Amino acid sequence: MRFSTSPAATLQIFPSTACENWDLILRMQTLGLSDSMPRSESRLKSLFWPSIQSSSDVDYLGAQGYWVCAIIAVLSFVVLVISSHPFLGALVFLVFYLGGVGVRERSRYAAGCLLVLYVMDMLVSGPSIIKVLFAALLLANFRAIWIASHWKPDSEEAVPAPRWSENWSDKFADQLPMWLWPKVRVAYYFLSASYFLLAALGLAASFSTLLNQFASCLGIGRVRL
Repeated sequence: MRFSTSPAATLQIFPSTACENWDLILRMQTLGLSDSMPRSESRLKSLFWPSIQSSSDVDYLGAQGYWVCAIIAVLSFVVLVISSHPFLGALVFLVFYLGGVGVRERSRYAAGCLLVLYVMDMLVSGPSIIKVLFAALLLANFRAIWIASHWKPDSEEAVPAPRWSENWSDKFADQLPMWLWPKVRVAYYFLSASYFLLAALGLAASFSTLLNQFASCLGIGRVRL
């Protein structure tokens, strides 16, 4: 079986390749840059390596990660539909949006899965400023969820942060994930595993191409994995 490693094929497997110029996303308050929750840390540190001392810190990062994943899911779906790949677009949308729901609900599996997919993306298509920033945000979410998972349930820092429902953004980011995740969690394990296999095949195909190019430069025959 042969896998194309052209830019178009890479885009089909790794959605963030379509996000090279998403400067708009970095300016959106939905990344958790709203001033509604004052923080003593610098803005940069609070985004990428914040102190995790309470459930409020984890909730702050969870909301940030949820919005990031939702934006990636929607834009990737639009790009893939325009590229005549609606089925793959729907798959990518579900993997990243539902993964964001899991991140919002402190799922270590969802946070780790999305982080690994982004790292695989950078290995295939090369790093960019946007992808590095998104990977850093996903790493911050995974770190926060991992730290919170080791808190004792009855400890002070484990007291759940309040969830609001005052406006549409509160209902979308606070209420919807809390209602949706228990219903889709098991299905998401199978869905994300399927997508991970697809991404792994794309990574293997790209690695094989690089090996063959290197072998060709050395005058060695074709390398098969």
